[in-house]
Amino acid sequence: MPTLPWTPVAAADPEAGVTVMASRLEVRSLRHVPGFLLASLSLLRQARRSDGAHGVTLKAQLFGRTFWTLSAWRDEQAIKAYAAAEPHRSTMRAKRAVMRDSTFVFWRAKAADLPITWEEAQRRISESRKPETSGRPRSSEERAR
Repeated sequence: MPTLPWTPVAAADPEAGVTVMASRLEVRSLRHVPGFLLASLSLLRQARRSDGAHGVTLKAQLFGRTFWTLSAWRDEQAIKAYAAAEPHRSTMRAKRAVMRDSTFVFWRAKAADLPITWEEAQRRISESRKPETSGRPRSSEERAR
């Protein structure tokens, strides 16, 4: 499946700050991919209708069993409201059993910087997944850089 294009949802003042969320979700087996893809598309539709969403996109690497999401929101409360609403809430609960790994990163950006590129999102996810070499865990602020 090709990457779905960035879909603007609600415009924000270009100077306004937005909260960006990127995720990497890997399922355990290829047999879980079709159901996870259908669920992902349903949740993408939900995000497009959610209060506080500024834009969303999805990338699915089907044979790699990996799904990527990238979205921008008014604030973290808008993200939490989306995650707590149906169908996201029950879908994620049901899909936990098929998940091998998941990574979520959040950072602030200016609305004028939207859409965020996949390269930027994947760089941030990759950095958050790297083991800490100093022996101490990285703070969420360090991981967000």
